[in-house]
Amino acid sequence: MAGASTALVALAALFWGLSGGIGGILMADGWDAFVVSFYRGAIGLLFVLAWLSLRPRGSGLLSGRLWFWSAIAGIGVAGNFSFYFMSIAHGSVAVAATLMYCAPVFVYLVSFALKLESSTALKWAAIAVVMAGIVLLTQIYDIGASGVTAIGAGAGLLSGMSYALFIFSFKYAGLHGSPQAILSIAFAVLCILLIWPGDSGQMAAALNTPDWPLFAGLGVFGAGLSFIFYIIGLNRTAPAVASIVAMVEPVTASLFGVIILNQILEGPQILGMGLILITVTSLSVYSSMARPPSYLSTS
Repeated sequence: MAGASTALVALAALFWGLSGGIGGILMADGWDAFVVSFYRGAIGLLFVLAWLSLRPRGSGLLSGRLWFWSAIAGIGVAGNFSFYFMSIAHGSVAVAATLMYCAPVFVYLVSFALKLESSTALKWAAIAVVMAGIVLLTQIYDIGASGVTAIGAGAGLLSGMSYALFIFSFKYAGLHGSPQAILSIAFAVLCILLIWPGDSGQMAAALNTPDWPLFAGLGVFGAGLSFIFYIIGLNRTAPAVASIVAMVEPVTASLFGVIILNQILEGPQILGMGLILITVTSLSVYSSMARPPSYLSTS
């Protein structure tokens, strides 16, 4: 059972990694990042609503606090999807996925500020290494030289920050209801938020486009099945193991970008990516061993 649960977490991370590549293909075809994000969330909403209908018990939908924290989670996931695809459009899949993987670092910084997590020299050293990795990965000292623009780098970091907001909000919402209820509200909020900035013409055109199978795949794998698999798998997977398995996402996204989209990473970027992935994973495993709050898990 534990092995199957770990496989579900790995499969979810694989699907998230592939979603970055699929989004990259769609935006290369001219689709707006907000439109791509909207359909990823909208199709995901159909899946979590079906999950909620199959397991309605303990949903907590009558709790005002569940609705409040789930709505905040929706803001977080809307920002995460949108900024992630913006980062891909203005940079590369590998850079965007790795920057988003920095989310646990932002969780730590907020936890330090709110005194939810003790501050130690080891944790600050790890954060410093991640920051150094970000500098190398984005080549911010020579921005644009490697094809990563300031917008791409900034959007990638905002994607990670947005995911950190989702992690916090999901944790507090979880005290008042079921994961499927939280995700249903969060994805509904995402759809409402992204209708406004999305190109209305493209929103309608996406329903009849030849690219529709890509939109469907993005929603099914990038939001529908992945979130369900991850939550179910996490119930029987040790946090330390989940933190390591989560590396499947940025690695998959990076390989997709390099092999399928012919995106190139320079030597300093590969070094920076390695520093980030190894340090964030080690930091997450260290926190898991110390029995941290559940919101410090990565995904």
